[in-house]
Amino acid sequence: MLRDHGVSEGVIAKAYRLLHAVLTTAVEDGSIRANPCNIKGAGQHEADERPVAALEQVFALAEAIQPRYRLVVLLATFTSLRYGEIMGLRRRDFVLRDRKVKIDRAHIQPDTGPTFDGDPKANSGRTVSLPAFLVPEVEAHLAEFVGPAPDAYVFLGPKGARPARSNFHSIWNKARLQAGVPHLHLHDLRHTVNTLAAETGATLRELMERMGHRSTRAALIYLHARDQRDRAIADGLDTIVGTAHLVPDRP
Repeated sequence: MLRDHGVSEGVIAKAYRLLHAVLTTAVEDGSIRANPCNIKGAGQHEADERPVAALEQVFALAEAIQPRYRLVVLLATFTSLRYGEIMGLRRRDFVLRDRKVKIDRAHIQPDTGPTFDGDPKANSGRTVSLPAFLVPEVEAHLAEFVGPAPDAYVFLGPKGARPARSNFHSIWNKARLQAGVPHLHLHDLRHTVNTLAAETGATLRELMERMGHRSTRAALIYLHARDQRDRAIADGLDTIVGTAHLVPDRP
């Protein structure tokens, strides 16, 4: 029935898993004798591989999007921050002399009710190294679009409001059409940088750390090595971009 209404296979699999879990709880509570959800493989779905953007496409997107959101594209690509983490950034989160950005909050927009800043999806308090070419980009953005206060939000709309996800999606749609990549999602840029970082020689654990996926125990064990290697990953990304000669000169 769901397929008849155009519902995707992934959503159908999620719905089945939820129903299976609910009925399993009902069995454990003694409300029903057996779980009727027993269709083999119904809860399984292998998602399609997300596309990897070419560097030329990334910089075309950065040029096409509204100037106040150029840095969104570059941060999503070269620091692997999520959309909510990017929108939660404040001026004080950048330590440019060390080429660092700290992520300890995310801008959260519920389906109903007001937006708010909360903990990131994972790895609260992580710090990510910036490729060297990104520093002047951040400096230019801070100078033009961000107030002087340490707590000033890095990204605001032209009228000074926090960007709503729906509004940004419209801006993103125009940019990706203009850049000739209508299929590309903003989240795909995280997949892109993960692939690029792997080319620098990063290990799986280092990639997970940079992407914001790790356990607390693993973080404690590998914290020191991660900090050193994270800078090396950023340097590797800088070399890749510099070789492509795509970064415009900044005054």
